[in-house]
Amino acid sequence: MTALDLSSPVAVVGTGTMGQGIAQVALVAGHPVRLYDAVPGRAREAAEAIGARLDRLVEKGRLAGDDRDAARARLEPADGLTELADCALVVEAVLERLDVKQELFRELEDVVAEDCLLATNTSSLSVTAVGGALRHPGRFVGLHFFNPAPLLPLVEVVSGFATDVTSATRAYETARAWGKTPVACADTPGFIVNRIARPFYAEAFAVYEAQAADPATIDAVLRESGGFRMGAFELTDLIGQDVNESVTHSVWQSFFQDLRFTPSLAQRRLVESGRLGRKSGRGWYDYADGAERPEPHTADKERPPAYIVAEGGLGPAAELLTLVREAGIQVREEDEDNGSRLVLPSGGHLVLADGQTSAEFRDVVHFDLALDYRTATRIALSASQDTSPQTLAEAIGLFQALGKDVSVIGDVPGMIVARTVARIIDLAHDAVAKGVATEEDIDTAMRLGVNYPLGPFEWDRGIGREFAFDVLDEMHERDPSGRYAPSLALYRHAYAIDKREGTV
Repeated sequence: MTALDLSSPVAVVGTGTMGQGIAQVALVAGHPVRLYDAVPGRAREAAEAIGARLDRLVEKGRLAGDDRDAARARLEPADGLTELADCALVVEAVLERLDVKQELFRELEDVVAEDCLLATNTSSLSVTAVGGALRHPGRFVGLHFFNPAPLLPLVEVVSGFATDVTSATRAYETARAWGKTPVACADTPGFIVNRIARPFYAEAFAVYEAQAADPATIDAVLRESGGFRMGAFELTDLIGQDVNESVTHSVWQSFFQDLRFTPSLAQRRLVESGRLGRKSGRGWYDYADGAERPEPHTADKERPPAYIVAEGGLGPAAELLTLVREAGIQVREEDEDNGSRLVLPSGGHLVLADGQTSAEFRDVVHFDLALDYRTATRIALSASQDTSPQTLAEAIGLFQALGKDVSVIGDVPGMIVARTVARIIDLAHDAVAKGVATEEDIDTAMRLGVNYPLGPFEWDRGIGREFAFDVLDEMHERDPSGRYAPSLALYRHAYAIDKREGTV
């Protein structure tokens, strides 16, 4: 099954920002495009807005003038659904209400030909439920574009329970022919991106609710250590707190209030107060004119230790030993069967975040996971009230000697980056095991859909495949609510690795 022929008309119903964006994508790809909106006059206004955007593309040298003129000639506003009768594909981008979408597709089915592909751009509703209103749901598919559709490459091609393989394939190939990067997924709450991305927000909010760190510090650690383009607090301010919380709540409810997707009470209060982010002038941060952006916590300068003793390997943090030597600090290596750690001159231990807390040990400082310890510009440390001040000072001085800013946070298991990455990896394994999507498509979706520095499976391979399971297993022991219980898929994955390595 191949992509739609470029001579085939494509219709977009709903002419808001997303509808206009999808129409522009199809138009620039070469299709005749029909625009329809239930509100009189909106389709013509949308056509003019799209034309203006095409003009700007020409001004920027991204589109030839002749191509712009040809595209304008192919764009037609429609006054009624009957004008869509000869379309080969109709994409809906109307209000996110099941009854509204179902009624629209019932009307469309009476208008278009039997071989017309029908698609919804829904991000929160069940594709199966929307298509359930049709007499022939086999031709119905989800085409979830990301905003702004002309710029963002990812399209989730969602197969409902009744979607025919030929329909899904045609939708997939058409999206690819339009210059997009499609990924195939089953109809599950949140599809790929909105399902697997939930921990990025949830764990940042959980650390904040535990009073372990403020938003500015958590965001800085996620960016400067985790390699994420934006922190969770600044990103949800950009998205809109009401929008982000609504997606989280929808996924949580759709999974029968699964604790792994529990919404944040702190975010709920933010929404209730009307602090919706940039669009309202205030969210986690204040966006009023002249408002100062809070700075992340950064530790004062400390003297670096003269030496460290490395006991066992450091797993994902192994590169630290090279960096320490390059900084002129002596490293003494000793074999150790009881885990891995750095011993400081004070006698205290420096341990990679492992899901445990410093309070459980005599004198331990935990340090967070980094995407790349060489390029990371900030490292988070955590210590308990019983940790020796000298041990903490030596740990701070060690990372400062490596050129890193240091943020000291509260004693929370899994810290910030480690717990976030572990949970994302866990949900990714769970999704594959349940037939939602392939590993490759999940990695592609998370890199392109939310700009993660690595896909979950790429990250998993890079840090050691048992790392995520170990962190979550320890966190689950300390919080047995079920929120951090590793999925059966991740358990099997870790067990298989242990067996191959002869440790089981």
